[in-house]
Amino acid sequence: MSPRSQGYLYVAITMCIWGGFTITSRLNAQWGISAWDITALRFALAFCILMPILLYKKDTAFLWKKQPFILAMIGGVAYCLTSYSAFHYVPAAHAAIFLNGCIPLCTALAGLVLFKQPLGKHIWISLVIMLSAITAMSFLMYQETGVAFGFGDMLFFLSAIWWGVFTVLLRQWKLSAWHSMAGVAIWSAIVYVPIYLLFLPKNLTAPEPAHLMLQVIFHGIFVVIVATLTYVEAIKRLGAFKTGSIVTLAPFMAAILAVPLLGEPLSLAIICGLIGMAIGALQPWRWIGHQDSLQQQLDQQKKQS
Repeated sequence: MSPRSQGYLYVAITMCIWGGFTITSRLNAQWGISAWDITALRFALAFCILMPILLYKKDTAFLWKKQPFILAMIGGVAYCLTSYSAFHYVPAAHAAIFLNGCIPLCTALAGLVLFKQPLGKHIWISLVIMLSAITAMSFLMYQETGVAFGFGDMLFFLSAIWWGVFTVLLRQWKLSAWHSMAGVAIWSAIVYVPIYLLFLPKNLTAPEPAHLMLQVIFHGIFVVIVATLTYVEAIKRLGAFKTGSIVTLAPFMAAILAVPLLGEPLSLAIICGLIGMAIGALQPWRWIGHQDSLQQQLDQQKKQS
């Protein structure tokens, strides 16, 4: 299999997992699994898998640096609690709009605020499209329901801010995929699980055991470990822009699938928001004349030879 084909395979795996995150997180609300519970179980399982591997490899020195701890608190604990909680208030389509649709924007703004990284013209175009889509969506929602935004929407947007800051810090600190993934999972478990056991409400007896086990395995292994590694491998082969653009489609596809699978409504307001945020996040005009990283490497080799 060629490197390009491998890249698309890794992208497909990542898309399935990211899309599944949206569907299964909404199922958490329907199955009575609280955000407190799934966050604790997710990181506890990842800890039990990753910590023995790190000890066996004698690769634990990186854990004592401040970077993995900060990343865990932002992209691990804070992101999971707000995003999982939001699914208890609003349908899955809202996640595609206010979470995944806003992540590119929040990432760009986080880079500007934290490290003075300038906003390019493509970001400004996306900003105008996204704000227009949200304005139109809120107007239509207000006409339909009398409420423009819900509490869940605010939680999703807060989650997008957490993930934007996490992405910028991860890019700035240049941690490897393995260290960043393992550090986030392990420090999140070390900090959050004891707090959960001692102080936070638990509702582990209400859900069906099969439902609870399914969610823990999917979120603890596939979301935390597998998707992180496949996403980074796809970037190596296809480049960050092409990989990010394709993978961004997954939550929007999941929002559409949630209509028949979960029986969720799809109003004119939601359709307007989905289309506008998808265009703003994907930036399809940048695909014209864009080469992936593999093709750029081949062209560079030809010039040198």
